[in-house]
Amino acid sequence: MSKSTIQKLPASLLVCLSLMAPQSPLQAEGQTHHYDHVKLHSSASAEVENDTLIAVLYAQKEGSDPGSLTDSVNRLFSQAVSEAKGREGIKVQTLGYQTSPIYRQQSLTGWRVRQSIRLQSTHSDRLSKLLNQLQSTLALDSISYAISPAQREKVEESLTLQAIEAFRKRADLVTKQFGRNAYRLVEISIQASDRPVQPLRMRANMMALEGASAAPTLAAGSQTLRIEATGTIELQLDR
Repeated sequence: MSKSTIQKLPASLLVCLSLMAPQSPLQAEGQTHHYDHVKLHSSASAEVENDTLIAVLYAQKEGSDPGSLTDSVNRLFSQAVSEAKGREGIKVQTLGYQTSPIYRQQSLTGWRVRQSIRLQSTHSDRLSKLLNQLQSTLALDSISYAISPAQREKVEESLTLQAIEAFRKRADLVTKQFGRNAYRLVEISIQASDRPVQPLRMRANMMALEGASAAPTLAAGSQTLRIEATGTIELQLDR
């Protein structure tokens, strides 16, 4: 293979060549070397609108009587869960229940009881109105947006086809540039790569909006979904 042939490859092409010299007799026995192998990488991405709103709220009480505190939190949660389950298109999940001691100057001064609830919906307007109502009794811990499983699967399926097609075109290009007639696919790995949106933690003075008359204004935003294909091809010798 001449240097002029290699120089014809596009500079933007991500190619790692492994064209190895014949094995030396001094090399350890049992080693397997692969000749004319080329590592390739391709990807496809798309900007996808977040279509699922997720909110976490909690009830927390402090005092000297754990039993009384538990009853109070349970009543608040019973009302909240009942109200949320009565709304169409909203998923409800109760989270961790915690009872913890409160110490001041190494002395036990009371107890803290806390329980959280997770609400999720693809109807952000409905959930926004519910949040406005629940915040009269519960505190808002975090809000985040995500891509629904159905939407993610649909987009990733399309991106997978695009990434594979890009890989095949790149493999064809490399094969022709090296003067070979064909290549053999040795291995390929296809995986999704994206950064989930982190929940937005609410400041303490924004947690309780008791008496608020309007639902919170929320912006869904978007995420970049990416499918990456990384593999190895073997350039076939002319026949």
